[in-house]
Amino acid sequence: MTGRTAVILGATGVSGRALLSHLTTLPGWNVIAVSRRKPDFATPARHVAADMSNPASCREAAAQLADATHVFYTAYIDRPSWVEQRAPNAAMLANMIDALEPAAKGLQHVCLLQGTKYYGHHLGPYKTPAREDDPRHMPPNFYFDQQDYLIEKSRGKSWSWSCARPHIICGMAIGTPMNAIAVIAAFASISKELKLPLRYPGGPAAYSVIRQATQGDLLARAMVWMATNTACANEAFNVTNGDHFRYEHLWPKIADLFGMPVAAPQRIDLQQFMPAKAQLWAGMVRKYGLRVADFAQVADWRFATYTFNSDWDQMSDTNKCRDRGFVSSVDTEAMFLSELQRFRDERIVP
Repeated sequence: MTGRTAVILGATGVSGRALLSHLTTLPGWNVIAVSRRKPDFATPARHVAADMSNPASCREAAAQLADATHVFYTAYIDRPSWVEQRAPNAAMLANMIDALEPAAKGLQHVCLLQGTKYYGHHLGPYKTPAREDDPRHMPPNFYFDQQDYLIEKSRGKSWSWSCARPHIICGMAIGTPMNAIAVIAAFASISKELKLPLRYPGGPAAYSVIRQATQGDLLARAMVWMATNTACANEAFNVTNGDHFRYEHLWPKIADLFGMPVAAPQRIDLQQFMPAKAQLWAGMVRKYGLRVADFAQVADWRFATYTFNSDWDQMSDTNKCRDRGFVSSVDTEAMFLSELQRFRDERIVP
């Protein structure tokens, strides 16, 4: 594994941070983190600042990425609607690869992070278990645009691509959207501060529906595996922990972790209810010595409202990963409890 230089595009989110932590422990890898802001944790990786929505910024950054052999794309721009997310997210990947490819003469692989929204999970019930070769849903979907871009861009070139499709990526990151651990940790902590029981804030059907998740560390290992395994070239892979869970079984364990009683589900529009808790949060920061004072950086309540009210089965077929050789798995309920405790240990929540 000598002579490899990994460039992580979007290195401060849940998946980017996990990749950064994993790759810097592997022998023979030089690691470069690319993002607008520097990672908020200690890392031996070199940081290159770039605004990937700006082609000029990408060209400036690319001059420092000439040694890249493996690129991991985990960047994401959140917008109020899925339609509005299409153009900026498609543009970011194209801006960066258009700038980087001419500079990186030794480029071997680009690994793109996608998700189960590729299958239409965000639209409502979809075919489950989802398989990588399932037909696409009615566009727009920036995952389609990004994958099609890589297919066309790599045509006739010496480098290949791959796509990782996880679901509910769980890990440590602050100020990033779509982080279920941050949402649960903040909601439980605020509920406890208000002396409330821990109620699941979605509907009863969503409480009992079958779900899946992907630990950030497992996703990082899978992405490195697919980026360095020739059998994975130009393919997409579902990546999950390998088991399933229902919140109705997990929620009481979360309540127990936080030392709270649990109560029956009660549908709450978190996007409307939680922003008003900013003053309460400020008091909690002072009271408990928490690290993140900006309440807007703690959790994405719009994402929370959506994910807690998804009342359809969420299941991906992971046979393709296993058949090609990636057989790692994680106990999802244990992962949730461990990651939530990590948020407490890091003083993100009390």
